[in-house]
Amino acid sequence: MATEGQCEYESVLCVKPEVNVYRIPPRASNRAVRAADWKLDAPDWTGRMRVTARGKMVYVKLEDKISGELFAQAPVDEFPGIAVETVSDSSRYFVLRIQDDNGRSAFIGIGFVDRGDAFDFNVALQDHFKWVKQETEFKKQAQAPDNTPKLDLGFKEGQTITLNIGQSKKKDRSRPQSSGGFGLLPPPPGGKLAPPPSSRSTNHNTQPATGGSDTGCLLDLDSSNSNSAAPVNPPASSDLWGDFDSVSPK
Repeated sequence: MATEGQCEYESVLCVKPEVNVYRIPPRASNRAVRAADWKLDAPDWTGRMRVTARGKMVYVKLEDKISGELFAQAPVDEFPGIAVETVSDSSRYFVLRIQDDNGRSAFIGIGFVDRGDAFDFNVALQDHFKWVKQETEFKKQAQAPDNTPKLDLGFKEGQTITLNIGQSKKKDRSRPQSSGGFGLLPPPPGGKLAPPPSSRSTNHNTQPATGGSDTGCLLDLDSSNSNSAAPVNPPASSDLWGDFDSVSPK
């Protein structure tokens, strides 16, 4: 059965083609390291840097540019930390703690020609250990018992529920009314409607007869105004074709 270390694979975080290595003087006190104290114009070694990750650990490897032979290696278990330190007077230089296979360690200085390479190296370390911190928190949450109260949505004993499926409420249908608010009148008896009043009767004001005295007054008015009354048409002849028969052709 494979062990846990054998199952972990190595991933490459970043590769920089050129990095300079410097011997640094021993630290006399706890004050911050300054790159100005190094011999920056005469680096002790120049090669490439490859940063890899295996599990939670990061390995900063200094290799030969052509052959790829390992020059030195620095295992990093946290950042920022003692394995990789920044200097106080520049963002392009770092203090690196290297170790050999026997566990012996030493501190060296490394520097990048391009400031962007130093930025990429710094971000690669930060992103990896940020991921390590998140993974550790997730494992703690998974192992810790969940003591929060859970919401019980189940039915209690004897509780029932009623569902009305496919049943709709009947709406009361009221009889439509006209816009004036009055209903339609029923038809007259016999099913026939009275004819509309004649156009002639609309031009005269007539009053209905209510008694005998009123009728006499109306007769007197008619007799006095006989000259203004309209002539009465003579009765039509019983023989409709008489006028045509009396005219004889000449």
